Amino acid sequence: MEDFTPISASIGGALIGLSAVLLMAFHGRIAGISGLFSGTVFAAKGDRSWRVFFVLGLVAAPLVYWLAAAEKPAFDLEAGWPLIIAGGLLVGFGTRLGSGCTSGHGVCGLSRLSPRSMVSVVLFMAAGMATVALLKPPIGA
Repeated sequence: MEDFTPISASIGGALIGLSAVLLMAFHGRIAGISGLFSGTVFAAKGDRSWRVFFVLGLVAAPLVYWLAAAEKPAFDLEAGWPLIIAGGLLVGFGTRLGSGCTSGHGVCGLSRLSPRSMVSVVLFMAAGMATVALLKPPIGA
């Protein structure tokens, strides 16, 4: 993994914000990825195609980057595929239970000053910090 670089992080954040603004401006939709993803299966027929293309873009972009890169980024899984799939399913369940995901609440909800999103983001951060504190060894151990 590369070291943190503020420039690439700022560009990435700006692109995420721009995509959320464009989706809202042109389609009147919030860029909550869990809702977009579930909508590829459960949405009404006329509301499905843009969701499918959005999700395909999320999958295609890193593949195009990987294919175009002169030096291929390292790809090393510390956990096996069954654990990764189980984790993904649990995250999907959690986003349905919490009425949204980090992108919907964090990117779109906070920008709209939604109180529900503010509470959700605080809880996401607290749960993430607690998980790291419980599962990772202390620094220097």
